[in-house]
Amino acid sequence: MDIAPFLMFTGQAEEALGHYVSLFEGSRIEQITRWGPGGPAPEGQVMMATVVLAGQKVMASDSPPVHAFTFTPSLSLFVACGSEEEFERVLAGLSEGGETLMPAGDYGFSRRYAWLNDRFGVSWQVNLP
Repeated sequence: MDIAPFLMFTGQAEEALGHYVSLFEGSRIEQITRWGPGGPAPEGQVMMATVVLAGQKVMASDSPPVHAFTFTPSLSLFVACGSEEEFERVLAGLSEGGETLMPAGDYGFSRRYAWLNDRFGVSWQVNLP
């Protein structure tokens, strides 16, 4: 049995996954299956992808139909950073074009913490214990 977060995009899956892989050391795209001609989604979009982000398997796809829902901050990816430099680098990369929910600061439970939605709509909590 295996459990992994699954992210549903509507045309930006490959761009988002490439961005995430670039931010976290040791991360990689393991597999991408694309929609072919005549499918329900534009040819070349991601039918199913698997990446490993800092050891965590994450799956994603580009949904052919546009649904009445999208990502919500009530489910987020939590990143525990090992240094101030790593915290700042990851926060800057995820924040670019996104929306800050809680700005970087000391909230009493860690030295530095921030919560944001990235430019793809995925919610992240970035923490420096």
